[in-house]
Amino acid sequence: QLQLVESGGGLVQPGGSLRLSCVAPGFTKNADAIGWFRQAPGKEREGVSCISGIGIRDYADSVKGRFTISRDNAKNTVYLQMNSLKPEDTGVYYCAAARSFLQCVVGRTQRYTYWGQGTQVTVSS
Repeated sequence: QLQLVESGGGLVQPGGSLRLSCVAPGFTKNADAIGWFRQAPGKEREGVSCISGIGIRDYADSVKGRFTISRDNAKNTVYLQMNSLKPEDTGVYYCAAARSFLQCVVGRTQRYTYWGQGTQVTVSS
């Protein structure tokens, strides 16, 4: 099962919070990594955060201190808790998986080869 499914997006006011979920069956090895990426209108896709099977985490500078990535192994699910949201956080958020990527460097987008369909996050007053 190589399908990744995101959920949890929506409309939130600046300063609010959302929690995104990514169900990722088939990526249970310690070396597997799950990442979150986003794309705003007119901008390139950027890495947001990632977590490897052994718990190594990485965050984009723009979200450090505001976003937290975690996992629930029993549910094959990775979460992205987003706090203190800003309008510039608006975009389509995708989860993606990479094989044999212990260090989980979210900026290395090309290493993530399995992608979900995306979920829209809109931060607006």
